[in-house]
Amino acid sequence: MKGVILAGGTGTRLRPLTLYLNKHLLPVGKYPMIVYGIESLRKAGIKEIFMVISKQSSGLYTDFLGSGEAFGVSITYRIQEQAGGIAEALDLAKGFILPEEKFVVLLGDNLFADDLSPYVASYVKQPQGTARVLLKEVEDPRRYGVPVFDTANNKLISHIEEKPDQPKSGYSVTGFYMFDASVFQLISGLAPSARGELEITDVNNVYAAAGGLEYDIVPGFWSDAGTFESLQEAAEKMKDLLP
Repeated sequence: MKGVILAGGTGTRLRPLTLYLNKHLLPVGKYPMIVYGIESLRKAGIKEIFMVISKQSSGLYTDFLGSGEAFGVSITYRIQEQAGGIAEALDLAKGFILPEEKFVVLLGDNLFADDLSPYVASYVKQPQGTARVLLKEVEDPRRYGVPVFDTANNKLISHIEEKPDQPKSGYSVTGFYMFDASVFQLISGLAPSARGELEITDVNNVYAAAGGLEYDIVPGFWSDAGTFESLQEAAEKMKDLLP
């Protein structure tokens, strides 16, 4: 199975640091943030990685990560010229993923302490044309995309509400998604959101509406390290995960 890491974006919540350095290269403990995502995929048996990066710091990515050999993986890079949403960034991987091939998508600022292998293995068993996401119980789900569970089938999500005022569950959808190549056809049919972007929540809701969005709940530490507070917390929690 292949992996896609999305590491573009402008990191506005981490300015002024991100005015000169892409946020996925900011230090988390002893390593740049991006290294933890690479290691999560490698441990899950995923060694072919397509990495979407922005122009900012692109040379630093290749200088530090190179081909990926030093990290036990093979990395193919693609620059996202302008930020147009997560789904638009994912669409850049279309030629990297073969027809009918299953793959995983990781947002580069999402850090997991858990081994993700069992969740990937569960997705391998799912039918073609379905998807799987990882959830995490959170204190304030209003800040996140929140799953609404299917009352008729507790394995499924009926839909996802983005930053709802009155969340229907206490969980967040994390930035780890599992799709097959059918996702690119779905992306081609998306309309931009009110903010002019192609949203990954809209992609997941297409699968959910068709009864094809399953999930797992991760028990261990998870962070979307996009704020100074979460970046500091991630550094403390993840510091001993890598030698």
